Amino acid sequence: MTSPSSPAAGYPMQPVGRIESDFPDKFGVPRQPGLASAAHAELMLLPPYDDPLTVRGLDAFSHLWLTFVFHHSPERWTPLVRPPRLGGNARVGVFASRSTHRPNRLGLSLVELLEIDTRRGVRLVLGGCDLVSGTPVLDIKPYLPWVEARPEARAGYAPEAPPQLEVRFSAEAEAALAARDDAASLRELIRQVLAQDPRPAYRQGAEERLYGVRLRDVDVRFQVESPALAGRPRMHVIQIVSEN
Repeated sequence: MTSPSSPAAGYPMQPVGRIESDFPDKFGVPRQPGLASAAHAELMLLPPYDDPLTVRGLDAFSHLWLTFVFHHSPERWTPLVRPPRLGGNARVGVFASRSTHRPNRLGLSLVELLEIDTRRGVRLVLGGCDLVSGTPVLDIKPYLPWVEARPEARAGYAPEAPPQLEVRFSAEAEAALAARDDAASLRELIRQVLAQDPRPAYRQGAEERLYGVRLRDVDVRFQVESPALAGRPRMHVIQIVSEN
């Protein structure tokens, strides 16, 4: 018989909270936290963890580690994956990647803590969040820069942040933004997301196709413009269509 403490018995877990964010879908979510500082989210703690006592003292910290579940990813996993940073072709071991297709579908995200609201339950307002709405969060821990920031560490095939592409907006897209109360923050969110080229790695290089990415309550439709000379492509926002 397997004892309760045996690894074979498993470790049952339940979410302590759920995310509501600027990202209704997986497509467009930054591949690492902090790359889109304009991306905000709220973490709503669930009973019985929504007691304000659970976050006493947390406001003294500026950043948090969130352990979460890639709930949109399939439960199946493979020992080899294809990281986008390697063009979507080269394979590395799953534990040498941050792929969502993991044995336990666990993710780790470093986010900025902007506000704590305990008027009704507990709501954490977050910045630089890279999580899809509905993401179940399993744990919250404060970030300690003096022990967890190691600039001398090697970063393998991802030694630095990905290059940023130029993003331009059509007159129609600018007019749609101008009609919104959140025009400035939405425009910056769109710019930051598209500057990282959210297309799958195997489709990068296929210009002229019209893409769509959902952010907040809008569908952002864009194309990739080929450079006139050798250089990086440019992202062109064609339309911003409200889903309401």
